[in-house]
Amino acid sequence: MWRGSMAKSSSAGLSALGARVWNWCDERLALSSIWAIAEKKTVPLHRHTFWYFWGGISLLLFIVQAITGVLLLIYYRPGPEAYDSVRSITYDIQFGWFVRSLHSWAANLMVFAVFVHMFSVAFMKAYRRPREFGWWTGLALMGLVLVFGFSGYLLPWDELSYFATAVGLEIPRSLPGVGALIANIVQGGPEVSTVTVQRFFALHVFVLPLVFMGILGVHLALIMRHGSAVPPSEEARPERERRSIPFFPNFATQDLVMWLICFNVLCVMAFVFPWQLGKPADPLASAPEGIHPEWYFMSQFQVLKVLGEWIPGYLGEILGIGLFTLGGVLWGLLPLYDNTSQSGVRARHATWLALIALIGLLALTIWGYAGL
Repeated sequence: MWRGSMAKSSSAGLSALGARVWNWCDERLALSSIWAIAEKKTVPLHRHTFWYFWGGISLLLFIVQAITGVLLLIYYRPGPEAYDSVRSITYDIQFGWFVRSLHSWAANLMVFAVFVHMFSVAFMKAYRRPREFGWWTGLALMGLVLVFGFSGYLLPWDELSYFATAVGLEIPRSLPGVGALIANIVQGGPEVSTVTVQRFFALHVFVLPLVFMGILGVHLALIMRHGSAVPPSEEARPERERRSIPFFPNFATQDLVMWLICFNVLCVMAFVFPWQLGKPADPLASAPEGIHPEWYFMSQFQVLKVLGEWIPGYLGEILGIGLFTLGGVLWGLLPLYDNTSQSGVRARHATWLALIALIGLLALTIWGYAGL
């Protein structure tokens, strides 16, 4: 009896303490208002619900990169000692190879997840009114993810990263007039060097995360504000026949399960296929055979390669850059073109545009690797 009374008293004391802490924080942070919004949020339940998970998967992979990036930052030294520091992380620091592999694989998987998320939004028409700014902030995040990948690729300062970055920086250099100036500012000189590593390092660990988290905050706030869109096939159903589940705790629990699965896949890939480190970069050496950028830039690389064969010189490169720019502008303006909730000619055009973009990216990437 005495022990039972003590247990009840202790439990009541902890509950009272928890209530006081909650009230103290709620008075200053308006947690009740935030929780009330979260409680009202629902997620549509239909045969395409699986695609809603990819935004959360992208967020998980960004968190993994942030944590592993901080751990790598402890030992990484940008500049002339970049290669030696990465070699020490890979071969000398306990579990350094695993942390580096997690970081690198998470970067590649994040690009893949963001691509899947973007195309699922496009096919489900989730960019339509009032979600235009959600689409635009998502595209901005997509662009930042690609810049993350490009800037981080050079940091090991090995042979492959050096020549792949040098090839990539030839694209802005080909712009008439300002191309050489832009390339020199980015590189810190006329050539890719250890100064370029320092500039890419500052961009990768400070500038990009700062901008990315700001836009990500706006993107998540817009999702909370407008909720998850339903595809056109579900919009055609009567309101009473549509199903949904609460975000908390139902969908959030499923999201956590997906996070756990993805994190396990990531760990297995990092363990079974550890990220390799090549020979030190030698700017005086000739480029290795079959040098190419990372897979997420392979489609653009293949277009420039083909146009360079068909139209030699600067004209082919400028035409390629113009095609990329035009495609990006059209992709960004999709919500303004397909701006109604009804099916019609514009809706079909938007679907065909998304399908052509997806098939084109896949075909050009496969073509690029086949030609190596």
